Amino acid sequence: MMSKKIAISTGGGDAPGLNAVIRAVTLTAIREYGWEVIGLRNGFDGVLAKEPGIPLNEQLTEDILREGGTILGAANRGNPFKRPITQPDGSVIYEDVSDQVIDHLKTMGVDALIMVGGDGTMAIAQQLYTKGVRLVGVPKTIDNDLGGTDRTFGFDTALNIAMDALDRLHTTAESHHRVMVLEVMGRNSGWIALQAGVAGGADIILIPEIPFDIDIVCEKVRMIRRSGRLHSLVVVAEGAAEHDGSKYYVDAAQKRLGGIGDHVGKLIMEKTEAETRVTVLGHIQRGGSPTVYDRWLGTRFGANVLRLIKEEKWGYMIGLRGEDITEVKIADAIAALKRVDPASEPIHTARNMGISFGAAEDKS
Repeated sequence: MMSKKIAISTGGGDAPGLNAVIRAVTLTAIREYGWEVIGLRNGFDGVLAKEPGIPLNEQLTEDILREGGTILGAANRGNPFKRPITQPDGSVIYEDVSDQVIDHLKTMGVDALIMVGGDGTMAIAQQLYTKGVRLVGVPKTIDNDLGGTDRTFGFDTALNIAMDALDRLHTTAESHHRVMVLEVMGRNSGWIALQAGVAGGADIILIPEIPFDIDIVCEKVRMIRRSGRLHSLVVVAEGAAEHDGSKYYVDAAQKRLGGIGDHVGKLIMEKTEAETRVTVLGHIQRGGSPTVYDRWLGTRFGANVLRLIKEEKWGYMIGLRGEDITEVKIADAIAALKRVDPASEPIHTARNMGISFGAAEDKS
């Protein structure tokens, strides 16, 4: 039976371009298919609170294209299969409340669910799909680490923000003869650090896929200074680690990465005696108006995901291959994290230009 009432949920962290997806889904559903669209508030938090959802129409969504964030709200800790429940003694246990989500979707009369998110959200989508929920997915993450698609929307905006930060740090580094360390997001993949670092003229790029040796990093700083240039730029992905594999967390219990930039900056200053400053870009990478590309990609994803619903391709996610919109099973998309290949052409290109990854393979 043709779906008539569509629900859309923006789970996980926010990303520039989410509103472009919501707008494209709404306008295409109404104008092309004549379907009703409702937005679920704050991921599944609103569903579990038995909220009715927000009726989405042309008037509400027409002008949200340029806005960052999501008009529906997001919840990156909203896994209904592992819901934290605080006990009277203050301890926390985790319960599976997915049946409550499914029951409320039925109560609302939802015929199909569009889940927009990254690998965590898509993992939840796959579990709901196996329990019989008719759903499709739209890939979203600034980290660009979700499988099944060449690009995710949000990534381009994050890249441009990181590159702009490097451009600004470059001038102050040059003025004060400093080493500037910029910590960027990316979790356990180095796409933001690599591409923004190369585009922003970084001398050293540290990514999770290439464990680094701090002594090699410091020797690169010394070499630059011996050449007569007294400033340098270092980009550190939040998930980067030294050879012992240890990660740095601002919240170990929640596995929230952060702190590696300060660690690297401190060691560089101690070992080279070069004045060093650290900037943690943090959530600035997620905020603000999306770039042209993220508006373009989000719009294409939002409009084309409705085709999956029309064709009843449940359990599938929309994606991008080259310049073409394609589709992939959600199970395949989440099978493996998409990470930077240390032997790939972009890494070779960076090394050939003298960029160091803090590894023995780097050119002197």
